[in-house]
Amino acid sequence: MLENPRSPRVRAVAKLTKRSARTETGLFLLEGPQAVREALAYRPGAIVELFATPTAWDKHADLRAAALAADVRFEYVTEFVLAAMADTVTPQGVIAVARQTPTSVREIFAANPRLVAICEEIRDPGNLGTIIRAADATGADAVVLTGQTVDLYNPKVVRSTTGSLFHLPVSVGGDLADVIERAHAAGLQVVAADVKGDDLLAARAEGVLARPTAWLFGNEARGLEDDALSLADRALRLPIFGRAESLNLATAASVCLYESAFAQRA
Repeated sequence: MLENPRSPRVRAVAKLTKRSARTETGLFLLEGPQAVREALAYRPGAIVELFATPTAWDKHADLRAAALAADVRFEYVTEFVLAAMADTVTPQGVIAVARQTPTSVREIFAANPRLVAICEEIRDPGNLGTIIRAADATGADAVVLTGQTVDLYNPKVVRSTTGSLFHLPVSVGGDLADVIERAHAAGLQVVAADVKGDDLLAARAEGVLARPTAWLFGNEARGLEDDALSLADRALRLPIFGRAESLNLATAASVCLYESAFAQRA
């Protein structure tokens, strides 16, 4: 059992809360039984180390069985050690170190996707994680991060995906113009979600969203810059029927992705 919160090994895990350490090592932090459960189920080879308190390990027998089946290295830690490793204030007893496994943009569009989410300059970790989760829920084929979008492996992003990070391909560091060119080459229309766009309900009536689509989502505060908007085939906005000034980005993205999912499955 690891008992010293100041040991080099514990410090190395704790450093993964910082982007510099994640970039240097190619590793990231997974917190909580749900995230670890999904990683063990869908990408067990990505897990490098697994840590848990005896209480948590006894509680989650399915994790024990999955870790054994995947031959994942496991070690007991004290509550103090787990707290020293974790990014959260109240960790849930289980932490893993995993390898970063982004997918290339080329691979994503070579797979003939029908629904993709492109995230340009999204800065809030919770928003990005929720969009990835929504993309997973709607059956989207991939998520592509472009520009200065927040680090995919930021602990808050990872937690917000609630395991969806391991269910679909996600690419990072793409150039928006190149990504859109590849989307067009793969036969997808690129639709920007923007308050200056056409009414989404009208586009729904036209049957536009039944086509293979890459949705383009922009920054929370500024939206999409004009040069980014000009790369899209069209822009659509969600109508607001009440008195709300606007919708949260992740909420709007979820609605847009579901509109396409419904139309493509009609």
